[in-house]
Amino acid sequence: MPGPLLSIFLIVLVDIFGMTLVIPLLSIYAERFSATPLEASLLVSVYALCQLVGGPILGQLSDRFGRKPLLLLSQLGTLIGFVVMARAHALWVLYLARVIDGATAGNLSLAQAYIADTTKPENRTRAFALIGIAFGLGFFVGPVVTAWLVRYGLTAPIWAAAGLSALSILCTLVLLPGGPPPATAGAAAGAVTRRPSIFALSIYAEVFSRPRLSGLLGQFFAYVFSFSVFTSGFALFAERRFTLHGRPFSPREVGYFFAYAGFLGIVVQGGLIGRLVKRFGDAGLASAGFLALTLGYIGLALARDLPALIVVATVASLGNTLMRPTLTSLISRNAGAEEQGTVMGVTASLNSLAAIFAPMLGGYIIQRGVLPLWPLLSSAAALVGLWGARAARRTTLVEGAS
Repeated sequence: MPGPLLSIFLIVLVDIFGMTLVIPLLSIYAERFSATPLEASLLVSVYALCQLVGGPILGQLSDRFGRKPLLLLSQLGTLIGFVVMARAHALWVLYLARVIDGATAGNLSLAQAYIADTTKPENRTRAFALIGIAFGLGFFVGPVVTAWLVRYGLTAPIWAAAGLSALSILCTLVLLPGGPPPATAGAAAGAVTRRPSIFALSIYAEVFSRPRLSGLLGQFFAYVFSFSVFTSGFALFAERRFTLHGRPFSPREVGYFFAYAGFLGIVVQGGLIGRLVKRFGDAGLASAGFLALTLGYIGLALARDLPALIVVATVASLGNTLMRPTLTSLISRNAGAEEQGTVMGVTASLNSLAAIFAPMLGGYIIQRGVLPLWPLLSSAAALVGLWGARAARRTTLVEGAS
């Protein structure tokens, strides 16, 4: 692995570790400050909203001043956000921490831009795969560490995340080569990852004017909405629904749950996804993934004990593992080579929009005490995606026959 790519891999891996340390406990930590389920869920929405606005701005500044300085700024914002969160004494301080972190949340997109600047097109897919590996490892190891650290208090994983963020900054300073802002060739490469501003409505209108591409983007939104409902609300749901040794689920049990899902992701994406794509195709896997999500979340609405939770978690996690790579591949193949960055940027914006509205609805449902309706909201979104995937496949078959 070349030096710059190894540096990027380590930087992303450390950042993902930091993020996944906090995910299992954020909502329960907010309840310490008398947050309602809706207020706790809105911590995710606030972060996503700030990211939606701030992400494209960081990308544009990195084109002007270089990737490394803006990556350092983004990492510093993450570090400050974790420190503020760990030292919070009131709910509004938690919101401030999420605003700081969200407004500077460009680590991943800037890392992708750096890869695009420094690798040849024929090597870029393999280079981007490093980020996927970092995600898989992070989502497996991070929650396990959280489950272990919470015995020392809810702030222990947050301080650990802050420490990892500081380590990430050190890695960037020492390991990542600097350089001038991207030149013409580099800027063109960087455009591979360019995310349009949320206010660039003409770009979104043009992309959604194409039936096949808009259908795939609709499926992608259905998937990320379903996923956002689940990840933002599971801790609150599990705390109220499941017990272990007579005690409600805590961040410890939630951490192990997310670690199990991450492990399944490593197994499937590390060794099975390629063979599955060759046999069933991306479209077939997308339909299978949506079906697994629909059934898994329905099962979650009915589950009452740990064995049932493990079964439905396995089904839903396998569905989630199949969805993102297959849908991203389908979207990419239906976009021109010169617009890959724009279209991928639209998917990033859709991801942020889902992360804004899905936690709101999920948190409101949990706050009203209608617990079975919460996983059914995820299931309904997945069912919409399944309908779209089946409709797209039928259209493709008709066009092929004619």
